[in-house]
Amino acid sequence: MNETPPDRLSTDTNSPFYNAELLERGVGIRFKGVEKNNVEEYCVSEGWIRVAAGTAKDRHGNPMTIKLKGAVEPYFRQPAPTAGNPDETGT
Repeated sequence: MNETPPDRLSTDTNSPFYNAELLERGVGIRFKGVEKNNVEEYCVSEGWIRVAAGTAKDRHGNPMTIKLKGAVEPYFRQPAPTAGNPDETGT
């Protein structure tokens, strides 16, 4: 597995940018140098993140989001599993 997070990733299962394997591994986001834990989607090349807007929901029951623009730095929270044993995380 690559050690660089993708350019764009979403937590919405209906999105074409959703990737369950990467989300299970854990992707952290630094936005404008500050750690964010409530990011729903991000795009590094376009420089934006989507975060939940409080507890508001849309008509489909999904959280309402706000797009914020700035420097986005994604990183993996856990190392990639080793090739010899896929259950081992290498820690």
